[in-house]
Amino acid sequence: MTKVLYIKGNPKGTEQSYSLRLGQDFIAAYQAAHPDAVVSELDLYEDHIPLIDADVMTGWGKLAAQSELSHHEASKVQRLGELVDQFLAHDIIVIAAPMWNFGYPPMVKAYIDAVSVAGKTFTYTEKGPVGLVKDKKAVIIEARGGQYSGTPASAVVHSQTHLSAVLGFLGITEISTVLAEGLNLDPSKAEDIYAAASSRGKQIAASLGA
Repeated sequence: MTKVLYIKGNPKGTEQSYSLRLGQDFIAAYQAAHPDAVVSELDLYEDHIPLIDADVMTGWGKLAAQSELSHHEASKVQRLGELVDQFLAHDIIVIAAPMWNFGYPPMVKAYIDAVSVAGKTFTYTEKGPVGLVKDKKAVIIEARGGQYSGTPASAVVHSQTHLSAVLGFLGITEISTVLAEGLNLDPSKAEDIYAAASSRGKQIAASLGA
């Protein structure tokens, strides 16, 4: 039984977000092609995603020293542990988010920090860091207002490229991408761009092995 974790990285409602509409389309297509799959949803703007702040840093230090954590420290550290365990428990990771100011919304970065944990998802060796997340697949679904792929402006993109690099660092090498670009350049063409990206997403969903 394949377990899919669908991560929503946009504070907007699904109907107001191209990235979440594409994510919803992908999940529906995947479930149609793989009816035995189990899909879990994590909304980064509705569920609690702790930032790596002073409480967390102090809490980690206290854990290493085997000393007692404060209530706030313990709550945040425990939640971060739950998030990385959830990440590791799923076979396919699907992340849907827009590109904002050449990067991702802040809670997507917070989630990347939450699951990038030495000893859990990667480890240090004499030859350098090694990813521990093996035999998983990932799908990145991203909406962009401008056109960046295949243009000089691609150099400023730090969203999908960053996430792909992090997932690869953690050990996930099979990564599929669904991009919808130029959505704000000509509003009359936005739905056509969305439809084309949705079609590509559905094709990936149907072909992605269980």
